[in-house]
Amino acid sequence: MMAAIAGRGESDERHSAPGVVAGTQRLKIVDREHARQPWRSSDGQWLLCYNGEVFNHGELRTELRARGHDLRSESDTEVVLAAFQEWGLDAVQHLRGEFAFAVVHLGTGEVYLARDPIGVKPLYYSWRHGRIHVASEVKALTGFGARISEVPPGHHGLTDGCSGPVLSPYFDLLDGRRAGEPIDDPDDAAALIRSTLDDAIEVRMNTDLPVGVVLSGGLDSSVVLTKVHERHPDCVAFTIGRPGSEDLAYARRLTADLGVRHEIIDLRPGQIGLPQIRRAIVQSELTEYGDVINAVVSIPLFERIRECGIKVVLTGDGSDELFGGYPMYHTIDANQADRLFVYKLRNLGRTELQRVDRSSMGQGVEARVPFLDKEMLDVAMRIPLTLKIAGEQEKWLVRRAYADVVPEYILRRPKAGMSYSSGLHDRARLFKPLFPGMYRRLAYDLHEPMRRDFDSVLEASGDDLDLAIASAVRRPDYRLGERVRDLAGAVRWNLQSALSGRVG
Repeated sequence: MMAAIAGRGESDERHSAPGVVAGTQRLKIVDREHARQPWRSSDGQWLLCYNGEVFNHGELRTELRARGHDLRSESDTEVVLAAFQEWGLDAVQHLRGEFAFAVVHLGTGEVYLARDPIGVKPLYYSWRHGRIHVASEVKALTGFGARISEVPPGHHGLTDGCSGPVLSPYFDLLDGRRAGEPIDDPDDAAALIRSTLDDAIEVRMNTDLPVGVVLSGGLDSSVVLTKVHERHPDCVAFTIGRPGSEDLAYARRLTADLGVRHEIIDLRPGQIGLPQIRRAIVQSELTEYGDVINAVVSIPLFERIRECGIKVVLTGDGSDELFGGYPMYHTIDANQADRLFVYKLRNLGRTELQRVDRSSMGQGVEARVPFLDKEMLDVAMRIPLTLKIAGEQEKWLVRRAYADVVPEYILRRPKAGMSYSSGLHDRARLFKPLFPGMYRRLAYDLHEPMRRDFDSVLEASGDDLDLAIASAVRRPDYRLGERVRDLAGAVRWNLQSALSGRVG
């Protein structure tokens, strides 16, 4: 199990006790010398394995010490376990961060599992012969040959000793909407987006380590880079793309204007072959074809980040989902659009966020996503979708919020999907017929089968969400005819590119 997730950290740390074997691959970021895991409580009763960071650990440490806890480190690891000892199942309500963890009572063997509200960090388990096996990745559990389940985002729970954990939600996206008044004034919405996002970025770059930013040259990553640069002038921006792509052009211009060190990863279509496809499937464990293709592009990006000695990077992921960045929201009725908005957010943990987690942690890099801070989620849920899509350009409220911060050429740039704008998507599409076989041979279908891209299913269903969900359940994978058409399109593009000299 430990070998399967070796890439996630730089320190292999283990502990065993009667009935319990535990280990972590720790990436040393906070209190690097003393946060050794698995962490055992001072009374010796509890053991914690933990992934991620709780960004308010300083405030919580002060409060816990005031409540009588004798804390031995400055790590957020110790704070998580002390919070659980103090507040029990309510501890997760006190944590602001991106986390997944397991706590074991060494006397009873009872296990508690918890995952952050939106699913930035992963958590899986398998129940076999009365034993629970827990891991950050599916690949660590396939050897048991049993069904692999996921702790859903915003869920937590305890094992019952008979059939695995009993999980329940402690967070729901609609909570923010129910708790506060709608924000329907554009000026108020833009001001709140800016103040909340500024704070979310601030807490995620509060480190003594060098900080990087994944920069696509689009709106969201440009906002993040601009704000990070204010606090960390020595930050490094990383951009991947095919030479001549728009991503590189916009990213080069912005970094030059800011005076930021810029690392460019030139990836040509001809450099994507079967080894790169297989590596993406092995590392990412993704269940949708389009996400796998994006992982093909992401892995060499994070590989360069690691080579540059950067452990912490911020990204602009999540903004499209929060602030109406997809054209489909403009083409369907308001009720259906709002339901789709919530659906996409609830599924980020197994799509976009899973790609980011596996691509980054597989290279020993922690990617942080300020747009998906819990406070940002609450704000976004209170802004009606009709207001988010009312402007002439997508994500107009974010553009309005940072109109005096981000250059005009960034504000005017329309959205472009990562692997499309980097010129690499159609090359990876050549290998799509091989995806499901590779996936099954890895036994990842013990968790979920590989499925059609949901956006394609939705489009084929006339943007009817209920029909799309039912269709995805009834027919998970592509038919032969669909595969042939897709492959023909990819072959045509690659031949045209080769003839024009753009692939080599």
